[in-house]
Amino acid sequence: MPMGRKFWQALLTWVVLAALLFGAKIFSAHDLVSGAASEIQGRTLEGRSFAGLGGLPKPLVIYFWASGCPVCRAMQGAVREISQEAPLISIAMQSGSAAEVAQYMKKTGFEVPVVLDESGAIGRSYGLRGVPAVFVLDSAGGIRYATRGYTNALGLRLRLWLAGHKSRI
Repeated sequence: MPMGRKFWQALLTWVVLAALLFGAKIFSAHDLVSGAASEIQGRTLEGRSFAGLGGLPKPLVIYFWASGCPVCRAMQGAVREISQEAPLISIAMQSGSAAEVAQYMKKTGFEVPVVLDESGAIGRSYGLRGVPAVFVLDSAGGIRYATRGYTNALGLRLRLWLAGHKSRI
């Protein structure tokens, strides 16, 4: 049975939509930093000092989020899943005090390592103007992938896998 005109119109519509979404995703990350990752200095949710990213044994995910961000909340399951499989640091941008962030995390069940960025300075050093944002670093500390907006667990896994390989696709 030959494929009719409606089939080809529907296929073309889906291809155009996919291309537009892909282009929008790329454009949304155009101002994020690249190259060597900026050092992260701050304090953890537990009050300990956090400094540096050196000596990475394998690719690392840096996840920027905010407690008032509904898209960040939608990504929490994927981020929590990835944190069980790969090194991950989350940065709570302008989400309040340590007590407020801890309360939010307890309420939502979001259990990942957190560095507080109450002023947004860490985020600005990565070129952020909004969250969520994800940076995947290779073992040399270079930013291999940067994205802003919703990313699912499969997308995070793919970026981690690619960051573990020498050549970029």
